[in-house]
Amino acid sequence: MREKYGESAQTRVERWVEQLEQLKGKSEEMQLRSVNTFWNTTVREAEDSTLWRQEDYWATPLESLGRQAGDCEDFVIGKYFSLLYLGVPADKLRFIYVSATLNGPSGRKTIAHMVLGYYSKPDADPLVLDNLNTEILPGSKRRDLKPVFSFNAQGIYVPGKANASADRLGRWSTLLTRMREQGLPV
Repeated sequence: MREKYGESAQTRVERWVEQLEQLKGKSEEMQLRSVNTFWNTTVREAEDSTLWRQEDYWATPLESLGRQAGDCEDFVIGKYFSLLYLGVPADKLRFIYVSATLNGPSGRKTIAHMVLGYYSKPDADPLVLDNLNTEILPGSKRRDLKPVFSFNAQGIYVPGKANASADRLGRWSTLLTRMREQGLPV
């Protein structure tokens, strides 16, 4: 990290590892809040086209911490793998693609966005971990988000359709390969 991104990047990674060690054995609620806060305060929002010179790039947690920047997918990736490392079962976590409605100075606009959903039970209203609204709220309270589909390592979930393998998502497979190359657990 130090060689590729500099001293401050090394410090961010060390803070991440320290936080994960301190959160081991804590309640899932505390883990969710702490992980959400860490990623939302450590990484700043940046477009892939500027940061990676690509239209859509899924950065590993080390890459996001190294550049101290990422887009919505990168925030979710960092949170997802942090929570998995802490022992939160993968079937409780899903990447959720949403259509997000934003209110800005030039009016309302809708964007494609990604959030992390935490399902306490398979049929639960998920808690939403997001970088746009940092308060963790149930999905039913996030009227600004309209789910499109979700996925995790177990599969892709589209309302009203049969589940499909997450391997069909090329960026997911590429991300996992890069994480293994970087020595991160997947």
